[in-house]
Amino acid sequence: MTPSSLRRTGLIGLAATFTLPAAASAAPLTVVGVFQDATLPIKAIALGLILASAAAAVLCASKLASGPRLSGGSAFLSGLRMGGPLAGLAGAALTGLIMSLNLANAAQPVPAAALAPGFAEAIMLILMGLLAGMVGVVAHWAVEARIDRAVLRA
Repeated sequence: MTPSSLRRTGLIGLAATFTLPAAASAAPLTVVGVFQDATLPIKAIALGLILASAAAAVLCASKLASGPRLSGGSAFLSGLRMGGPLAGLAGAALTGLIMSLNLANAAQPVPAAALAPGFAEAIMLILMGLLAGMVGVVAHWAVEARIDRAVLRA
């Protein structure tokens, strides 16, 4: 198994560090690199949070531009404001579980540089969840204010 295929299995760089000790410090850590090295479920959570945030912004803009029509969308925004942070925390917990399992199965002491991508992945997911929640809160407030104004005018 090559080091690049080991990194794709979701071991967050630990296996590559054991086979090539310089692999942990060979390239600077970036957000894109953290995402590329993530496991498939973590990538799905991250992409879901990004898409949900974008959908909330589009939905909010369309609701605010729609005039007096008040149909649909509030339930999605309400769900995103509560579910976004929870999805981010669930992804971070999954990353922590994977890291813990890899640490428990490590035959040698693991250097901090090998743990950094896992911590970065967990923090990235928490941040993405919080951002999705903030987009959901702001969009929900804007739509609810629009609905309140439309109802009070009627």
